[in-house]
Amino acid sequence: MKELFIGLMSGTSLDGVDGVLVDFSKGLEVLAHQSASFPQPFKTDLLSLNLPGDNELHRASLCANELAHIYAKVCLALLNQTGLGPLDISAVGAHGQTVRHRPGAFDGTGYTIQLNNPALLAELSGIQVCADFRARDVAAGGQGAPLVPAFHKNLFQDKNSTVCILNLGGISNLSVVPSAIESAREVIGFDCGPANCLMDEWCFKHTGQSYDDKGSWAAQGTVIKPLLSLLMQASYFEAPAPKSTGRDLFNMNWLEEHLNKLSNQNSELSDIRAVDIQATLAMLTVQSCVNDIKRYANTASRLIVCGGGALNEYVMNLFNEALPNMAVSSTSEYGLPPLQVEAAAFAWLARRCIRGETASLQSVTGAQGARILGCIYQV
Repeated sequence: MKELFIGLMSGTSLDGVDGVLVDFSKGLEVLAHQSASFPQPFKTDLLSLNLPGDNELHRASLCANELAHIYAKVCLALLNQTGLGPLDISAVGAHGQTVRHRPGAFDGTGYTIQLNNPALLAELSGIQVCADFRARDVAAGGQGAPLVPAFHKNLFQDKNSTVCILNLGGISNLSVVPSAIESAREVIGFDCGPANCLMDEWCFKHTGQSYDDKGSWAAQGTVIKPLLSLLMQASYFEAPAPKSTGRDLFNMNWLEEHLNKLSNQNSELSDIRAVDIQATLAMLTVQSCVNDIKRYANTASRLIVCGGGALNEYVMNLFNEALPNMAVSSTSEYGLPPLQVEAAAFAWLARRCIRGETASLQSVTGAQGARILGCIYQV
């Protein structure tokens, strides 16, 4: 009997939605993949909700509704691609769109907000929906992120050696998975820092393109070492795991503040080129991740990269140069294309939710223990 689940992922890069239809009856088999881009006005609306503004509750609610409609279209496209119907699918795992992420802040508990309307998605798709995957872990004192290290362990654990799985979405997050024979060692995972969120915004601002295709624009620039040094002084990079972050910290205002500071410190750098800043942002992504790999996984044999950043050839080349003793590759070499991994993870999380199985790892989030993640919206 087939176990069919749909996983939907829309990350902090704000580029759109990736959806996969997965059959878990014989391990993990992706039967279909569909994607939908966010219209630029919608992307602008989502981006504005990452910072304080007027009438936030109203704007956030309407964005959640629009997101549910986009999710539903992706679900329909997956069903059409496979010839399946809503009754064939056990559940949809729909993460939502993170706009604020402040676990542990303010009152000791903090909060995390993923815009979503899973009730509307259930109505539109005719499939039960699992959503709100972060909240229970945060309530248990955890970071609520990253959510995928347990899935990465399930998919990529090696029998004899430690492997690192690096997701380069809007934010970079790292999973360090010990070998199967090292039963005493636990999986760790955390957010390293910014990845595509800053590179994409800077690229759009200066080229009109929503992202730097294959990193070809950044490859034409030169890393500005004083700027890189200044950016790397952010206290987050030195903070110990468990930790997680988002656009609350790493946003264009943060970048502009550092550009202004650099300009005031060195007048000769007041007219630096936009392409050089793009190259520097690429190096910021790589250096922050490499520092964490050396800090937490210096014996790892492989770095397996997923997310949109795995398609950035410039960034991947930088990783190869920075980690000469590690085999660096994308998840494609393991049978799962980079843009399908995170969506497949939410199909997996939905399955765990429906089965009443825990999906978080205390060693990753710092919560009081493993928890069953997600809420179910039945049809």
